[in-house]
Amino acid sequence: MQKTLLLSAAACAALAVQAAAKPNIIVILADDLGYGDVSAQGSATIHTPNFDRLANGGVRFTQGYATSATSTPSRYALFTGMYPWKNKDAAILPGDAPLLIKESEFTLPRMLQKAGYTTAAIGKWHLGMGTADKNWNEEIKPGAREIGFDYSNLIAATNDRTPTVYVENGRVVGLDPADPLLVSYTANFPGEPTGMSHPQLLKMHPAKNQGHNHSIRNGISRIGYQKGGKSAMWTDEDMADYFTELAKEFISGQAGKPFFLYFGLHQPHVPRTPHARFVGASGMGPRGDAIVEADWSVGEIINHLEANGLLENTLVIFSSDNGPVLNDGYEDDAVEKLGDHKPAGDLRGGKYSLYEAGTRVPFFVYWKGKIKPAVSDALVTQLDIMGSVASLVGQPLPVGLDTRDYLKVFTGKSKKGREAIILEAQGRVALRSGDWVYIPAYKGAERNITQNELGNLPKGGLFNLRKDRSQLDNRIEKEPARAARMQQLFKEMIKGYAAQRSEVPVSAD
Repeated sequence: MQKTLLLSAAACAALAVQAAAKPNIIVILADDLGYGDVSAQGSATIHTPNFDRLANGGVRFTQGYATSATSTPSRYALFTGMYPWKNKDAAILPGDAPLLIKESEFTLPRMLQKAGYTTAAIGKWHLGMGTADKNWNEEIKPGAREIGFDYSNLIAATNDRTPTVYVENGRVVGLDPADPLLVSYTANFPGEPTGMSHPQLLKMHPAKNQGHNHSIRNGISRIGYQKGGKSAMWTDEDMADYFTELAKEFISGQAGKPFFLYFGLHQPHVPRTPHARFVGASGMGPRGDAIVEADWSVGEIINHLEANGLLENTLVIFSSDNGPVLNDGYEDDAVEKLGDHKPAGDLRGGKYSLYEAGTRVPFFVYWKGKIKPAVSDALVTQLDIMGSVASLVGQPLPVGLDTRDYLKVFTGKSKKGREAIILEAQGRVALRSGDWVYIPAYKGAERNITQNELGNLPKGGLFNLRKDRSQLDNRIEKEPARAARMQQLFKEMIKGYAAQRSEVPVSAD
């Protein structure tokens, strides 16, 4: 997969003759992209023509949700079809975490393998890999292959965490055996510089008190420590090109065979390090430029599908793992250069939050010639990608999953989405049902260190999102009967799980 593939005319023709009964499926998941970070969503302060192509050429959902306001839980739900709050380990993982998904679990890629698909995971992973005591210099397993991916090339966690290496099919890419890679999340290795001890080595400085001041790679200090493995270290500015080319090569290699590609964008997660050709493109500093770079990456994949005659036989789902955040670890002028741009649009909160902007994200479903352009207010969630794809390819699902079949909604043939969904933010949960959202009373700070509002409300929250998208009118004390009904439904939906212990009852009196 490291070599550029040169396709003959015959191979190109073969790519175009796949059976229509088994469309290719691509899920593109951005990282920390907000509802307002896409120009098709109404933003006039950023230009995202390739995101817009998917949004305006397919179904653009105005009420599309991730299951969680943080990365790892959302990805867990996407691949397993299970609510992440049902798994106590489904939280933001360090870079050395073991594989979160059990090999015995039913997964989206494994289901598609059974349906005859070749499967690949490329880009951001953040679901752990290997065991807790893994050796990064040997084959790392279990990993993506063991849960259903035929091919994978991934970053273990996030681009601000060690190790700063690519892992292809369970092995670190470009590793020199004479310079073994060591990783720790408990202590630094003797003599290794960190952002705290050697700030003069930094080209991007960490924000105060956010933990991004450990091992240095490429002039950027990270969370976590590493030593050795110098030949395998990535260069941040090249990451988009690296993964985009791999995605295109994978697509090109599937002549005549249906494929599933999970493409995990790393933008606009910190550190925001767009390639030089995108620097200054947005006028909003590195965060805006990283979004422009991500838009380019998506355009490259769509154009590659089109050039190879595959676009009309490929279902593309585009979304984000959670909502936006500005000051999330580095001094990169994300706040200072924001201008009039609103990453969350008119939604309240952002990443880490139980307010809408934590989980209501861009959500587009595109299939040229099969899905008519539309804007839908149906309530949809990434949790139901598995159930809907299972319906598309005719695969049965085991009993007990939380995912449901909304294929007709995803393809614009129905506007009757979910009635209710439980949303999660760092262990706290809330209920979206109909036009309403119910947030139980939680203790804690109003904002975290990023300055995003968390949705910790001493008396809880009840909001009518049809009338009050920005959640400015809390009805919890004004409509006690409705609050009691929502509370009861909430308790029924989370019954038997630890999340219930965090809920503070709301009186119906």
